[in-house]
Amino acid sequence: MQFDRYPQRRFSRRQLMQYAGLSGMGLFLGSCGASNSSSTSIFKPLHQQTTNVRALFEPLNQGIEELIFQAKNPAPEYPLSAIEPNSLLINSFDTTPAIDLNSFKLVIDGAVNNPLQLNMNDVRALPLISMVIRHVCVEGWAAIVQWGGVRLYDLAKLVQPKAGARYVYFESADNYYESWDIASALHPQTILAYQKNGNDIPVENGAPLRLASPIKLGYKQSKWVTRVTFTNELRQRRGYWVDEGYEWFAGL
Repeated sequence: MQFDRYPQRRFSRRQLMQYAGLSGMGLFLGSCGASNSSSTSIFKPLHQQTTNVRALFEPLNQGIEELIFQAKNPAPEYPLSAIEPNSLLINSFDTTPAIDLNSFKLVIDGAVNNPLQLNMNDVRALPLISMVIRHVCVEGWAAIVQWGGVRLYDLAKLVQPKAGARYVYFESADNYYESWDIASALHPQTILAYQKNGNDIPVENGAPLRLASPIKLGYKQSKWVTRVTFTNELRQRRGYWVDEGYEWFAGL
């Protein structure tokens, strides 16, 4: 896998509008498939039908979103004066795991030529990337936050993903799990962060390491990351909330 260039594609405005329309159709169908499973049995056949339709259109929807994503410019970044220190909410359903920093290891493995285990000193020795970006939650709120950490791109250069690697899985100390397409994971604005607003990240925000990126919705940005795995195929368990019906790509 080559790391000297980030792939770019160019599309006309008309093409992007056409793709966006198709993507919207896929999202609509996806939302139908995520209807409440507690519905009465008389609606079960319809629910099964919409689930089948979702299975048909979801790959199309994801492919269209990937095309649109690759055509976009980098996401906006903001000055330090724009930081909203009290706007990053903590989800009430999170159970903060107990992590011993003295024994903590970040495992990077899977379809790579050079699997690694890094402690926090190893991680901090890599180039620090700092950015002030907007964190967007699917629940309808947003916050401008400064994150600092190491780019996934720089970690990938160390482990050298194999040519067939197309996805990246993230496992967390609280048993949360997520998966990204490799283009999004290697985007220059995707980092494993250990700083928030110039200080060490508080444990409730995901210390010692959490995903941070302006190109994905908040539920894709795993906290307490302990393992990064490159894979050739998507696993059956694609993401904690994705498996409950949320969209997989979740791009901004």
